[in-house]
Amino acid sequence: MANDPQTVADHAQTAAQALRSAADAAQNYADQMAATAHAVSGGAIDPFIFRLAIFVLAVFVGYYVVWSVTPALHTPLMSVTNAISSVIVVGALLAVGVDLVDSQQDGSGWAQGFGFVALILASVNIFGGFLVTERMLAMYKKKG
Repeated sequence: MANDPQTVADHAQTAAQALRSAADAAQNYADQMAATAHAVSGGAIDPFIFRLAIFVLAVFVGYYVVWSVTPALHTPLMSVTNAISSVIVVGALLAVGVDLVDSQQDGSGWAQGFGFVALILASVNIFGGFLVTERMLAMYKKKG
């Protein structure tokens, strides 16, 4: 039966394990990149500074990309942003429900806390995006 609670729990646990392995692979890749930068520079670059530099560069690139968007492209851009935020909501819901899947794992409280914060922020982003998109589309409607 498709709605059997055990089947649903098994699917959720399988999905959580797949996400956990993907997150571990991404963390390993980031650690390898930081270790490579540390080795290439002869130990002069701390991995934390390397990651901080990437974050700062991403902030600058994001700032210039957002401010160079013309008003005509704003509505499609908001639609894409809402789609990305909806994916974040799905991930946040998985993080909030991590205690339901595996209560024996360390750090599940932190995962739930950060998942809850991500859920709230992404929900605010989606709601605000829809409000801004509605306002932009109202500018193109005929008056009267």
